[in-house]
Amino acid sequence: MQSMFIAVLIIAGMLVLWTVSTQRRLVVLDENISNAMSQIDVQQSSQFDALTALLHLTKVYAKHESETLMETIKSKRNVITAKSAPEEVQRQEGVISEALGRISTVTEQYPELKANQSYLKTMGAVQTFEGMVRTSRLIYNDNVAKLNREIRMFPVSLIAGILGFYKRDYLDERADQAEIPGMK
Repeated sequence: MQSMFIAVLIIAGMLVLWTVSTQRRLVVLDENISNAMSQIDVQQSSQFDALTALLHLTKVYAKHESETLMETIKSKRNVITAKSAPEEVQRQEGVISEALGRISTVTEQYPELKANQSYLKTMGAVQTFEGMVRTSRLIYNDNVAKLNREIRMFPVSLIAGILGFYKRDYLDERADQAEIPGMK
């Protein structure tokens, strides 16, 4: 009887240790996803700053268009947080894409703006941040895949929901993102 009690205690102890270990592993994966989403916010904020600088450069050439676009960006811009949904990131990318398209339209009308060194440097910064956002998206999706894989596998699947871990959504690649106007 005593040996059975010891065996039950050992099994219970092993289950507790396994649960704690699994919870810690899932927390690390979840934090990696949150960190990747935060990185996307940092890069998108920098991209919005570069867009604002581009708008100031275009203001000299097309004041009304620049002011309208500035108001559009201010009204549609949201801060991405570690807990933001992928849809929020994609909405912000849509705002950036729309702004770049409209800036590209202005620069087509004013070739001297397109040749302006400040414009070229700022557009280069926008492209750099776009590349950084894409890299962060890849990191985010990779971490989501790791978490989702982990919580779907037996035996972790038995306790993942109890511990508060659920499947996360991926950031889907936007079809129009590859051909942002003015980024060629």
